[in-house]
Amino acid sequence: MFGFALLLASSVVETALVGFLDRLAAALPNLISGFVFLGVAAVVVGILLRLVRFGLARTLKRESLVYRQFVTTIVAVFLWFGVALSFLSIVGLDGIAASLGTAAGFLALGVAYATSDMIADAVAGIYLLRDPDFAAGDTVVVGSMEGVVRSIELRKTRFEVDGDTVVRANADIEGEWTKRAGDER
Repeated sequence: MFGFALLLASSVVETALVGFLDRLAAALPNLISGFVFLGVAAVVVGILLRLVRFGLARTLKRESLVYRQFVTTIVAVFLWFGVALSFLSIVGLDGIAASLGTAAGFLALGVAYATSDMIADAVAGIYLLRDPDFAAGDTVVVGSMEGVVRSIELRKTRFEVDGDTVVRANADIEGEWTKRAGDER
């Protein structure tokens, strides 16, 4: 009886091992293609990230290094995520790649919705920073408040009003400010 059980176990293990090796041999071309793709993708992503760093250093040279690193990191995450999904697809795991891509899309939608006010402030801040009629030292009226612009940041602007500092979100300012006459430069 013991000999029969050992023979049966040996047969099951042999069948499983042969099946595993057959599937591995069938998958080997896809795995090799996938790893070649990863090598090429690493070189391409490296070049693209260098170009992004160079472009940001030239266009945002007055901005803090942290901003440039943040943008570069975001670009790197998107590039590597695309590489990972492509790798999964190349090695034959299309279903997993599609599921991850869909899940990431829903996650990005949620993050975009959650940060929509912050994004609106940042976009308005860019417009205010580029506007030649809105600068530090100008006296402006925003709604019922009149004050002197002290600093314009990416998400908020600081005003001096009667010796106090008033901070307003850029999205609240961008569409409704008026420059007082006499502040022409």
